[in-house]
Formats: sequence, C-alpha cells, structure tokens
Amino acid sequence: MTYHPPRRGHRPLPLISAITAVLLVSGCAITDPFQRPGVWRPMGANEANFELQVARAADLVQGRGTTDSDGDAAAAAVDRLRQDKAKPLLQSGISKVGASDGAK
Repeated sequence: MTYHPPRRGHRPLPLISAITAVLLVSGCAITDPFQRPGVWRPMGANEANFELQVARAADLVQGRGTTDSDGDAAAAAVDRLRQDKAKPLLQSGISKVGASDGAK
C-alpha cells in the first residue's frame, strides 16, 4: 500500500462548507413572509392608519388648541409643585396598589 501525504494548500472542506452556506442562505427569501409573492406587505400601514384616525388632515401639520382649558388652574398646580406644596391624591374606593398582607 502506498502512502500519499496530504497536499498543502488544497482544502476542499472549507470551500464546500462555504458554498453550502451560501446556497442555504439564498433560500431564505422563499420562506420569509415579507418576501413571498401573494402575501400582505405592511408597507406604510402604520402611517395610513394614523392618517385615517385624525379628525382633519391639517392637524398632522399643525395642531389645534382647546377653548375649554383653564390655564390659571394649571399654572396654580405648577406653582404648588415648585413650592413643594402639592396636594395629596384623594382616597377612592379602588384598592390600593402595593404589596398585600395576604388573604383575610
């Protein structure tokens, strides 16, 4: 039996691996739901929904003010906050948020 030493510079395994990887990755477009033909594409869907929900198209360029707001009440609340005299929240019938003491 004759011994043949391995040839230097000849490495078919990395080349075959690289070619296999390229072929496998090129097939991803077939399974990608946004690349397949005949499927819905969400191109601009969010913008279209947002535009449909606006009362007037001009509101997307410049908003409208309100006539029923009370600027004095808002300014007084800001003054109380800055002077560290904020009013505590009123108690309500809704349960308090936080850790519970277990079932009663």
